[in-house]
Amino acid sequence: MSLSSKIESLLFISGRPMSARELAELAKEEVKKVEEAGDELIKNYQEKNGGARIIKNGSSYQMATAPDNAALIREFVKDETTGELTRPSLETLTIIAYRGPVSKTDLDRIRGINCSLILRNLLIRGLIDAKEDKKKDESYYTVTFDFLRFLGLNEVKELPDYDKLSKDDTIDRILEDNPLAEKLNNNQLSPDLPSDSSGEAETINN
Repeated sequence: MSLSSKIESLLFISGRPMSARELAELAKEEVKKVEEAGDELIKNYQEKNGGARIIKNGSSYQMATAPDNAALIREFVKDETTGELTRPSLETLTIIAYRGPVSKTDLDRIRGINCSLILRNLLIRGLIDAKEDKKKDESYYTVTFDFLRFLGLNEVKELPDYDKLSKDDTIDRILEDNPLAEKLNNNQLSPDLPSDSSGEAETINN
């Protein structure tokens, strides 16, 4: 597998900017070679003129949508952040509520998909907050005060069966009979809640 292929896969799954040094450590290559491969990827994506791009800011790279599709993406994100929460969003929110703080890497592994857009949705709605662990270079997610206020709770430990489910090793048991799904959607959760989360902890474009 080529270095470019490795970088492309890492940028796709991360959903956030990754430094050349971080990519080099993961790919077990020299930083200079990663920068050369990353710059080549940028050029290749531009020449393909497809729906995705590799962008660069300083020494960091990120996968993003093509600028020409900005209006389409805005419309899609708008649709995704109004009305009821989807099942994938509810499942992700439930895992964060019962297992937070939890990293995006773990969320992706647990759910078997890239949770970038789901996390962006929940951040915009003000239901989750993200904090960056600089040592691990990883974002960790927890529910917000708005989430607790909406459900009429004083603390996360007041969630249904929290003591049991927060310690249960089997995530499937939490999701099988989701204790939050009905309560959240019956209250017609909207993205207009005042939020303690700026949603800027992670820039997600793919």
